[in-house]
Amino acid sequence: MIARTKDWLKARWPRVRLRTVLFATLFFVAATPGIAAVFLRVYENTLVRQTEAELVAQGAALAAAAAVDWPGAQPRPLPAANDVMPEAPQVDLSATPILPARPQPRYEGPPAPDAVQAAQRLAPVFARTRQVTLATAYLLDGAGRIVAGPLAGGGHADLPEVRAALAGRPATVLRRNGAYRPVYWFEWLSRAAAIRVHHARPVVVNGRVVGVVLVSRSARALFRGLYEDRGKISAGIAVILAALFGLTALLSRSIARPVEALSAATRSVSAGRGVVPPPPPTAAAEIQDLYRDFAVMAAAIERRSRYLRDVAHAVSHEFKTPLAGIRGALELVGEHDMTAAERRRFLANADADAGRLQHLVTRLLDLARADMTAAPADASTDLATVVHAVADAARKEGFAVAVMLPALPPVAAPAAVLERMLVTLLDNARQAGATAVRITARVDGGTVQVSTADDGPGVPAADRDRIFEPFFTTKRDAGGSGLGLAIVRSLLDAVGGDIALRPSDTGACFCLSLPVARR
Repeated sequence: MIARTKDWLKARWPRVRLRTVLFATLFFVAATPGIAAVFLRVYENTLVRQTEAELVAQGAALAAAAAVDWPGAQPRPLPAANDVMPEAPQVDLSATPILPARPQPRYEGPPAPDAVQAAQRLAPVFARTRQVTLATAYLLDGAGRIVAGPLAGGGHADLPEVRAALAGRPATVLRRNGAYRPVYWFEWLSRAAAIRVHHARPVVVNGRVVGVVLVSRSARALFRGLYEDRGKISAGIAVILAALFGLTALLSRSIARPVEALSAATRSVSAGRGVVPPPPPTAAAEIQDLYRDFAVMAAAIERRSRYLRDVAHAVSHEFKTPLAGIRGALELVGEHDMTAAERRRFLANADADAGRLQHLVTRLLDLARADMTAAPADASTDLATVVHAVADAARKEGFAVAVMLPALPPVAAPAAVLERMLVTLLDNARQAGATAVRITARVDGGTVQVSTADDGPGVPAADRDRIFEPFFTTKRDAGGSGLGLAIVRSLLDAVGGDIALRPSDTGACFCLSLPVARR
């Protein structure tokens, strides 16, 4: 099951860039404290609103009970079951102003008799409510005076919430808690710890406001709320930790593990064993590109190593014959008596072999220089000028060179490189027995195709696949080294071009592909 899930994810994993992975990880880490702070503020505001809702419910129940037991109250019909009027919360920690602590009431005279009578009837209800809810509850008369208790006659009519209730509107405010003293050092994190919620609700009898129910209570403690909701909070922490582990796994799969695998593959390839693995589908885009580039580099190194092995083998073979001839001639001259004519013949053979060795060394140096050639990025050469110059220098009695070129854009190759390639091709044609060469060119997309067609015997079909191999030649007896076309191909590789042998009815036809220079 797990293996199938992994395969399914790998097949559908998006190509994510490394900077995206890093940004997402760092952004999440940086945002975590802010998310926690917002969570605490939202949670604390929810606790304050929950306290307000509880006070509204208490106030509504006490005001309804007072309206029923108020002296002179006329019976009211019961509301319909669907006649509901829920009250929206009025307080918000981030927007509602926090007023000073409620001041001590000043004595303003005895309360109204009807209010006193109602308070006596409701005294058990108020007492039981205070006992259960831990809220402070007062009954005020129509003038805002406290009706019962040690503060009877004290006035609160100047409080904004009481004024609103006397006007027939329930009101809730936030006030400082004058009796608050911090218990724990971390309580400074809670904004609601030192706040008390106050709610005033009118008592309406026979259509007029005859009193006010004033209830207040401290908001639910943040840390007590955290403790009581520890299950939900633990689930949230588990989600955050899971996200962190997920991001860690993403970084591991996108960066760490692919880099480790590539490092191991590098060591294996450098030791001559192993291959570069395919790019992991879950790796970052840059890591996948690194895998592909490394595979290309490893393939190029392998081709280069094979090329060097082949060249070394061919060099040893090519040098062995002349060296054996020179050594044999020297042994014969040193160990046998011979006439002066014989000695001159043997020494001439040795000199010819030495000349061939010198020619091979020169051509090997040319091949090495061609392999090391690096065309400048801004190379731009007028091809027609070079072609005409080379053709003029190559024309001799019995060897004609015809040039037919249209208007051509500059090519991205140095003039010296173009000259060496064309001179080599013309020399090969002349050595093959051609008497005439025709040079043509055309533009094909972003390249210029240059063709050299001669009237020589052409290349046999059996030799066409090996014509560009180093040291392959059919003119070895005539001094051919077999390096000319290999040098041309190396020069073309250096400038981003290519060479191919085209089918031809008469002679050989080579086509050079040269990139157009950037403007």
